[in-house]
Amino acid sequence: MQRSDLAIRIDKISKLYRIGLKDEMSDSFLKSFLNFVKSPLNNYRKYRALYKFKDLEKDLQSSESPNNTGLLWALKNVSFEVKKGEVLGIIGANGAGKSTLLKVLCKITKPTFGRGEIWGRVSSLLEVGTGFHPELTGKENIYLNGTILGMKKWEIDEKYENIVSFSGVDRFIETPVKRYSSGMKVRLAFSVAAHLEPEILIVDEVLAVGDADFQRKCLNKMEEVGEGGRTVLFVSHNLQALARLCPRAILLEEGEIVDDGPSHKVIGAYLNSGLGTSAAREWKDAEAAPGGDVARLRAVRVVSEQDEIVEYVKIDRPFRVEMEYEVVKPGHVLLPNFHFYNDHGIEAFAAVDLDPNWRLRERPIGRYISSVEIPGNLMAEGLFSVRAALIIQNSKKVQFNEASVVAFTVVDDQTGLTARGDYVGTLSGAMRPLLNWKTTVLGLEYLPGVKESDVNNALIQ
Repeated sequence: MQRSDLAIRIDKISKLYRIGLKDEMSDSFLKSFLNFVKSPLNNYRKYRALYKFKDLEKDLQSSESPNNTGLLWALKNVSFEVKKGEVLGIIGANGAGKSTLLKVLCKITKPTFGRGEIWGRVSSLLEVGTGFHPELTGKENIYLNGTILGMKKWEIDEKYENIVSFSGVDRFIETPVKRYSSGMKVRLAFSVAAHLEPEILIVDEVLAVGDADFQRKCLNKMEEVGEGGRTVLFVSHNLQALARLCPRAILLEEGEIVDDGPSHKVIGAYLNSGLGTSAAREWKDAEAAPGGDVARLRAVRVVSEQDEIVEYVKIDRPFRVEMEYEVVKPGHVLLPNFHFYNDHGIEAFAAVDLDPNWRLRERPIGRYISSVEIPGNLMAEGLFSVRAALIIQNSKKVQFNEASVVAFTVVDDQTGLTARGDYVGTLSGAMRPLLNWKTTVLGLEYLPGVKESDVNNALIQ
């Protein structure tokens, strides 16, 4: 039975794939001949096995992987409900099953076991240019997508100008989509999905394709969509954006739900579990490292006073965050910078490189480490993530901008003087500086019934 407040119900959905295995090589002419003779039958069995999984249903009750090494559980016994108007975030490491889950919800692929129910008109944005016909123009694809969503032509007419304006592809709207860049496709696709007023909006990590300004517009639009009472499922590795948009989050690990609750709690579990970021991250392969034509990021680390990589930092002790990077093209003034976020996705502060030895100086080719020292008694207790970025000063061209690249936890063991003082409860806020306080007695005329000797004795004690 459907509950009137539900938009999505997922009941024990599992998705099983058969993966290719390396064929065994024959070590003799006779074996090769026999394999050739038997190959039609073997190929037929392999084909049937691609879609026959009934005999494996018992493995759903097991916490172990299927016995057959050629099998992979992309999803396993996933169950949850989403209420109408709820904004739900889904996080997890690469390969955790996030995209597979969304494809099952959008009926792009069928689940092997289980059942999913959706009540409402769905619009999804799972890949760049999803649902676009490459030979049609941007304008024609807007009307095509709207029609697929069940909208009338006059409804699309009313929103057409807003869609085009939001996407920023006005000049190319009469150009076939096959000539669009990936960024242009995703901008138009998101604009269509958000403006055609679906009851349920499903968005995968495609927003990472757009530039910073468009990402900001998208997040604001999704916030507006959520506040408008529509249901949103949002998958992203941008934990700050997810924390801002989603009151609730689900954490997937190897196809199974391992946490479901308030987004800041789930994000904290993700970062501390080793599935997400930790206190150090390194790119050993220069070609795979984030970067542009001038500089590449090679490592980010959270380091203690003793030059040790630390995941936990005492609240009253200083520490530093360092960025190791390569300059591959000389002649530019560079600005390394860090941004610190708490587990609610709130940016606590930003720090830009102020080393006087390199301010306004062009950096030659080489490998550098830029570090910022964070004093004790500045940050509050809790989990913080770091975004590492580097821009060229004059052009403002971004070389890299890696969100949630490392994380650390600030702890208060109450052994020294901190901003908590003698208070034993939780102090709110992203920052918790130890500040100087002073109390002055104004005079006994403000304290009726109090003797001067009582005040003096209290000060002495």
